Amino acid sequence: MEREGIRQYFNKIIGDEKDISAGMAAIRTLLMVLEESKSETIQELRYCLQNAVDVMRSTDQPVTAIASGSELFLRFITLATLDHSSYADCKKIMLQRGKIFYDKLIAARGKIAKLASNFITDGSKILTHSRSRVVLKTMKEAAANNKLFEVYVTESSPDSSGQEMCQNLRDLGISCTLILDSSMGYIMEQVDMVMVGAEGVAESGGIINKVGTYTMAICAKEMKKPLYVLTESFKFSRIYPLNQVDLPDEFKYTSSALRKDLSKEHPLVDYTPPQYISLLFTDLGILTPSAVSDELIKLYL
Repeated sequence: MEREGIRQYFNKIIGDEKDISAGMAAIRTLLMVLEESKSETIQELRYCLQNAVDVMRSTDQPVTAIASGSELFLRFITLATLDHSSYADCKKIMLQRGKIFYDKLIAARGKIAKLASNFITDGSKILTHSRSRVVLKTMKEAAANNKLFEVYVTESSPDSSGQEMCQNLRDLGISCTLILDSSMGYIMEQVDMVMVGAEGVAESGGIINKVGTYTMAICAKEMKKPLYVLTESFKFSRIYPLNQVDLPDEFKYTSSALRKDLSKEHPLVDYTPPQYISLLFTDLGILTPSAVSDELIKLYL
């Protein structure tokens, strides 16, 4: 399939389906490329899939989840080549495995919501940052269980995605207050916990998420409030940043921004080190940050 066709297919999923993240859209796109590929060898097929990954990484969508999800997907489906000699058999098994992988992703958000909603009790006050689909799902689950709680949502500059999150919560009948990013320290002493999503999880157990998450984490640590991260395991990534500068530029900026003078560009994400994170709620279970590296090893075995 041509590069432009792949780009259009990927962008259409994100444009048409608001509940689908960039990472899940990337895996759906890879499944389509796998299904429609006219390749005649495994090596050629791998080249087509890698080409599709490169195309998606060159769009203006968040690269973090695209990179980790695509890498895990390719690892999962290509295990089939070890067991079958015929190319047709290999491709058939790869497609089956790809669909299994995607179905697991679809179920992941629900599993996380059930785990994390147990930590929301009547009268809880929760602070969250930006808009996270899995955090929204968790709060919806808690509200469905007749729990009464209040949520504070940061406006989340520069795209003001917190406004949409706040409206989504109000539509569910959940009490919600939109606050300025700069007031998170003021609000922190009033809340019981912080719940955030993640665009990616590093080997260290630290997270890559919307810029401002690190600031929120520092405030939470100082005021002894637990910081819970809700994230799917396909966002686990084999990177180990040591600080903000160490985070790859392609994770911090859009593809179009990378072609400009980065000194004048605002980073879209930041890195929150593991010592600021209390627990990670994942489809693999509830993890401490130090357990992430062990789970990554299992995922890539």
